[in-house]
Amino acid sequence: MSVNDTINAIDEQSLFEIAQYDAEEAERGGYSDYSYWRSTLRVFMKNKIAVLALLVMVVLLTFTVIQPYLPNQKDPNFIHIDQSTGRQLRNVQPNEEFRFGTNSIGQDLWARIWRGTRTSMLLALFVATIRVIVGITVGALWGYVRKLDRFMTEVYNVLANVPTTIVYTLFAYILRPSLRTMIIAMTVLGWLPMSRFIRNQVVIIRDREYNLASRCLGTPTSRIITRNVLPYLVSVIMLQFALAIPLVIAGEVFLSYIGLGLPLYMPSLGNLVNEGRQLMMIRTLRYQLIYPSTILSIITISFYIMGNAFSDAADPRTHV
Repeated sequence: MSVNDTINAIDEQSLFEIAQYDAEEAERGGYSDYSYWRSTLRVFMKNKIAVLALLVMVVLLTFTVIQPYLPNQKDPNFIHIDQSTGRQLRNVQPNEEFRFGTNSIGQDLWARIWRGTRTSMLLALFVATIRVIVGITVGALWGYVRKLDRFMTEVYNVLANVPTTIVYTLFAYILRPSLRTMIIAMTVLGWLPMSRFIRNQVVIIRDREYNLASRCLGTPTSRIITRNVLPYLVSVIMLQFALAIPLVIAGEVFLSYIGLGLPLYMPSLGNLVNEGRQLMMIRTLRYQLIYPSTILSIITISFYIMGNAFSDAADPRTHV
């Protein structure tokens, strides 16, 4: 070997360094701390309007729970009597004693509105949850199992053509007016739109490659639906659930309007709006419609904003 070759070999050795394999470093380089729900929450929190709506709903719902335990709160069904005249304190304007005034028989509207908000929210949560659970179960089977498609389509066509008002009326006459009656009447056919929506979404993705591969490997249908299909529908399911709550409250208001709502001794936003509607043409008594309508509007708008924002945040394409 010449002198020049020796010098070149030494230079090459000084330029290069043999890399050592480190197993821990290799594992660290292939690790990802991505979390679907954490990313969803991060995207949701970037929407300031949705966060504001969430805070409003948290404050509103918290207050409805603690309101009866605050000092100087009145019974929502108690009829207040004027001690000097012995007459009912009817249609008293809002003042220091009655923050929202009284209604036409002397009941405190402040207490009745917050009790009615609790009742309507409880009804909405129960009905919306049942609608979503039944709708997802039926819709997923309807859309994925081809043998059920024709049968379920015929069942849907029959039930969907039954007027819901007739169903409400029948249950109102068969059963005693109560919260349980309202839940049954509003869920017996209320799951149909959700099931149809889920069915259409499942049909779109049921024949994708990973589902075909799972079927070829003998994966049970229930596992394919719960692990392969439904996770892709999280965003639309949450949106439908969020929108179902104000729709249920609106339905309760409609039933109260036609006289099929909850009994009057059980305050609800529907009953309060219906009572205020009868006095809306009297300028001095419009507060009896404005206050419950304002609470109802806040709930409806807030859930609509949160539902759309969470639907967008749950879409993995918005995650970084």
